[in-house]
Formats: sequence, C-alpha cells, structure tokens
Amino acid sequence: MPKTLAEKLLAAHSKEQDLKPGQIINAKIDVVLANDITAPLAIESFHKMGAKQVFDPTKVMLVCDHFTPNKDIKSAEQVKKVREFARAQNILHYYEGGEVGVEHALLPELGLVGPWDLVVGADSHTCTYGGLGAFATGFGSTDVAYAMVFGENWFKVPESILVKIQGHLPQFVTGKDIILTVIGKIGVDGATYKALEFTGSAISELDVEARMTIANMAIEAGGKAGLFAADQTTLNYTRQRGRQDQELSLEEDANYVSRLEFKAEELEVVVACPHLPENVKPVEEVKNIKLDQVVLGSCTNGRISDLRQAAELIKGKKVAKGVRFIVLPATPNIYKQALKEGLIEIFLEAGAVVGPPTCGPCLGGHMGILASGERCLATTNRNFKGRMGSLESEVYLGSAYVAAASALTGYITHPKEVK
Repeated sequence: MPKTLAEKLLAAHSKEQDLKPGQIINAKIDVVLANDITAPLAIESFHKMGAKQVFDPTKVMLVCDHFTPNKDIKSAEQVKKVREFARAQNILHYYEGGEVGVEHALLPELGLVGPWDLVVGADSHTCTYGGLGAFATGFGSTDVAYAMVFGENWFKVPESILVKIQGHLPQFVTGKDIILTVIGKIGVDGATYKALEFTGSAISELDVEARMTIANMAIEAGGKAGLFAADQTTLNYTRQRGRQDQELSLEEDANYVSRLEFKAEELEVVVACPHLPENVKPVEEVKNIKLDQVVLGSCTNGRISDLRQAAELIKGKKVAKGVRFIVLPATPNIYKQALKEGLIEIFLEAGAVVGPPTCGPCLGGHMGILASGERCLATTNRNFKGRMGSLESEVYLGSAYVAAASALTGYITHPKEVK
C-alpha cells in the first residue's frame, strides 16, 4: 500500500512498519539539536532527570546562533552554560564564535542532516530539513532533554496534505512566494499536526535551498513537518557534503487527508502583511507602503542563493535614504562565498549594513530591533505583533528579490520595478 513521506520516514526509525495517522510510536532519533535560547532549558531538565551523559556526543548538536555575538550579560551567561555542558559531554558539534551560523542553514551545509534522517530540535523551524527528505520537527526543551539522554522519543504519526505545483514559475517567483501562498490559502492553523508534502514539476525544478525555505515555514501553517522527496537534486547536494544518501520517493496515490493544486504560471510575487504569515497579498496590492528597515537573512532566506538574488537587483544602485538595509549571511561559508563573488562589496557600496551570521533581528534579538511605529520588510519567517521589537511596529515578509527592490525604493516594491 502506498505510504506518505511522513509514514515512510517514521517507519524507518520505528519497530512498527505499517503506520497509520494518529498512531503513537517510539522512534530512534538521528540528530538532536538545541540553540543558545533553548539548550539551557534542556540542560536544566537533563540534570533534573539525574542523567550523566548524552546517548551519543556525535548526534547532539548545540548551535549558539540566536543572541550571538552575545548581546548582553544574560545572553553571555546562556552561552556559557551551553559551552560548559558541551565540554563536559564532549559534544562534537558545538558551534559559536567564528564557526557558528544560523542553525538551520549550518547543519545542511556541513552535511549533518539529510535524506531519511529523523531530526528533532528545540526550535520550531527544525522542519527546515524536510527540504532534504528528512523527517524533522520541533520539540519542547524537556522532550529534547529526554532525546539527548535516550536517543529516542514518542511521535504521533501525522496526517499529510499533498501540495502539488505543476508548470514553470514566473520570473521573480521563488520558494518563499510558494510557501506564503500556501499559508495564505490554508491559514496559520490549516496544517496543525499534519505534514505538508510537496510535489509537481515546479517543485522538481527547485534547488535544495528553495525547498528548505518552503519546509522551514511549514510550521507557520501549524505543520508538524514540511516534506520533499529526496531526488537526484537532493542527492547531488548531500554528496557534495560527504554523505552517501538514498533516494526517497513520493507516492501521490498515498492516503492524503487533503490535496492542494496550483499552476505555477499563476503564482505571484507576494508578501505577508502584519501581523500573521497568513495575511498574504500580491506585492502589487501593497506597494508604496513606506519602510524604515529591510532585513535580508535568517534560516529562511539567508543562503547564498538569496544573497545572489538581492545583489542582482542592488548592484550599482543605492539604498533609499532613510532605510536601514541589514544583510546577515546565514553561515561563515555563505559569508565567504559572498565575499568571493563580490556580493558583500555590492551591498556595502549600496549602503547596506552587513553583519555576522546570526538570527539577530528575526526574533527581536539584536542587530535590527524596531522602534514604535516603524515598518520592516524581512526575509524572515514570522511577523507576529512585536516579533522584531516594539509592539507598535510592523513586519512584512517577502523574498530576497522583494527585500532588495524595497530597500532601493524605500517602499514595498515588486522586483520588476527596479530590474
């Protein structure tokens, strides 16, 4: 009987093979992840359990990316706690300082996650790795502590929604526009505890970075996971990073609870307006909204393809007067590649502020906090009230193309207007 991607992946890590939605299973975990905000809580739970050591110091990964470089004493103490735990446990994959990148860009880049993996992280955007064909999902810090100790946990097999996109995407329409369009259609609770599984000719044409962007925001529709087949494009990506993975196929005749179909040619460049990711509108309907800040970065759109898209529009031009354009490459390697290609110089010449790899302003951490009444267009993943600073500020979500175009004009702008 055909199986959904979610069923295949969970069955591969469980003694139970004939899985059904709603079934509770115990599954072995390949990667356990936490960051400088969530790891301290998990570490506290770890010690309260009376645990002495993690199940495998090569499979527990600690990435200090949210408030780093340390923005204040409290964040410094948090990182210190994680650092000391990593040393005591001989954690191989501990990252801070010049090695650290935004966790959901860093782990795929280093080949630490890939097809057929089961990944849990104390961060809701752990679902990013579904773009590589992994079952990846966010856990609370207490559950992550349990996973650190035992290397397993319980899962409820989710129902799956099939999202099929056929055809060829128009110019400037990206993975970010695809996932925002889906969220706009089903709402922020439309996939609650379900897996969103993506297929179709337009999906097959996407590179791995675009797929990870889509998977990253499955949680913004309430999804337990966002999943893609692992095809040759996926395997080429992971093999370049030292992995030897197997294909994972999607069967469209599996038992999907619902199906969404889109014609790629009809998709538009869109933005999500305040204060929910479901408040999606074509850029043309919200153009000329004045901006104070534009942010290019995050685990959603801080990869090299995003920097290239933005630089394509920015090159030889100047950021609008009065607009703060903040560029945060998601990892040190992305930063180095952007330097090599001349992208960093393009941004600096245009008047952008280029910062280190960090989550920074995405969660209202630092390096771009909004004051009362200010508006920001960001390539990040959430625009909840107060997400990036003041409760009286506003955040709009869009692609790297929209970010670049808007930085140039000072208003929300369609990329075609500045090309």
